[in-house]
Amino acid sequence: MHPLSEKVVAGDRRALARCLSVVEDRREGYLDILGDLYRRAGRGRIIGITGPPGAGKSTLVDKLIGAYREQNLTVAVAAVDPSSAFSGGAILGDRIRMQGRALDEGVFIRSMATRGHMGGLSGATGDALTVLDAAGFDVILVETVGVGQDEVDIVREADTVLVLLVPGMGDDIQVIKAGIMEIADVFVINKADRDGVDRVERELHSALTLAGEELAWTPPILKTVASRGEGVPELVAAVEKHREHLAASEEGRDRLLLKFTQKFSDLLAEGFLARLRERWLPPEEERRLLEAFVRREADPYTASDEILRRICWEVRP
Repeated sequence: MHPLSEKVVAGDRRALARCLSVVEDRREGYLDILGDLYRRAGRGRIIGITGPPGAGKSTLVDKLIGAYREQNLTVAVAAVDPSSAFSGGAILGDRIRMQGRALDEGVFIRSMATRGHMGGLSGATGDALTVLDAAGFDVILVETVGVGQDEVDIVREADTVLVLLVPGMGDDIQVIKAGIMEIADVFVINKADRDGVDRVERELHSALTLAGEELAWTPPILKTVASRGEGVPELVAAVEKHREHLAASEEGRDRLLLKFTQKFSDLLAEGFLARLRERWLPPEEERRLLEAFVRREADPYTASDEILRRICWEVRP
């Protein structure tokens, strides 16, 4: 086992932070580390929290941390933030709301940058969750970046997905009627002390009614005022009920198959691209092609096809 992997499994928090950096930055040896830790993972509960900006995701995550700590469970948080246009690192945003938990030895918080990855998560989020799971945390909360309707990647990573909505956003159901509507295991109407909460609830019920018998699990609709902790115990109970549903049905296994089907494809694509650049597309050649594209002296379609043909010719049996 890799020395860093051993320290992570042993509960060394500094080693855990270093390990996450190695994995996120794709430094040398990261695949060996992930191979070690994958076999130790699979025990933590992974809960995703997504929704539009301003829905109160960070505040709710903070309250969920408190609720699970009251149950004497250890909690890790992977909070995905937009990337800085200058450094590529995470813009911490309202992560400061969780900093009161920083001194709690049973809590670990990690901000991750999207680095341009679509879908609400970082490209390395799934690998970071493997590390946190192997580190022995009982509950892992994943907060997506909060960019809108395309945040559907979380369904591949989380056991339970919470979709947050808030009243007063105009045509409220528009926020969720695309792909994000279909990934919710629990709907949470946060800031439920505002006007318009009944309208959001009615529209959600209507949408779920239209889905009818197609749903093996009907997502409950809960109301919270996260800033005051209202509705959080009921939300924790709903998450536990969903966990029991997954354990008693085929859906839990199907979700894992979905996750690893995509994960395996992603790893193949990432590895192939890395080796392609290493052997067939050195930096100077890639730079020459890109400059030719800019001048319209070559096109990326033909160039990529020619490279792939060259690869297939050289590796054919």
